[in-house]
Amino acid sequence: MQSIFHDIYKHPLLPEADLQSIMHLHKQVNFNKGDIILKSGCIANEYYLLETGLVKAFVINYNEDEITTGFFTDGEIIISPPSLFQHTPSQETLQAVTDCVTWKIVFEDFQQLYHNLPGFREWGRVWFSQQLFSLKQRSLDMITETATNRYLKLIKEKPQVIQNVPLKQIATYLGVTDTSLSRIRKDIIKTAG
Repeated sequence: MQSIFHDIYKHPLLPEADLQSIMHLHKQVNFNKGDIILKSGCIANEYYLLETGLVKAFVINYNEDEITTGFFTDGEIIISPPSLFQHTPSQETLQAVTDCVTWKIVFEDFQQLYHNLPGFREWGRVWFSQQLFSLKQRSLDMITETATNRYLKLIKEKPQVIQNVPLKQIATYLGVTDTSLSRIRKDIIKTAG
């Protein structure tokens, strides 16, 4: 259990005593495959550290199609930042793709840590900066990289997505049709073989 806290909240300004305080405010929550963690239209009051499992974020578009917008894998934070920090209804639904072991912290406890632990505040600043850079890179990749390269990047960075998520959901995440993704996969296998 402790390793997830050390991995996620890793920061030179967070001593072990502060990590113990942080751990104390988290509660283990398990989700089964298919469980909804946050439903579109609801306001988040917590976030989760994902110890094991896979979670997807998705929206329903104007055509009533499900579009996958993100994946959370082991060692990541399951969160809807706009909903949690602006107290607005989430546009995305967060759903367990596999059985998941998570550690929940409610917003009030997060706020307490943020105001009382300078190292936690600094960790939060760094984490948000990384998320912003990651989001910007994904936007750029959608424009500058081929669908094949985006798929190969997904395989490299989050192989558990390829192993556990239906082709159609991966395709919507990559911005291609499932037919195009099938063709890309065949081309990759042919090139590798």
